[in-house]
Amino acid sequence: MNKLLEQAIAELAVQPEEKQEAMASLILDELAAERGWDERFARSEHKLADLARRAKEQHARGQTTPLVFPTEK
Repeated sequence: MNKLLEQAIAELAVQPEEKQEAMASLILDELAAERGWDERFARSEHKLADLARRAKEQHARGQTTPLVFPTEK
């Protein structure tokens, strides 16, 4: 465990149980969300690579249009 996490846990340890439960739930929810994103990206990696390849091919054939953002006018 790194120092920052140790510090956070030490500070939470002196909080009321209700606050400890709330913070633990937030942390666990965030970790679950991160796992979900990792799984979704892992399943879509080949799709993203295919889209990038196709976009490069279209660009090479002159079938793309440059983006112009309002601040560039």
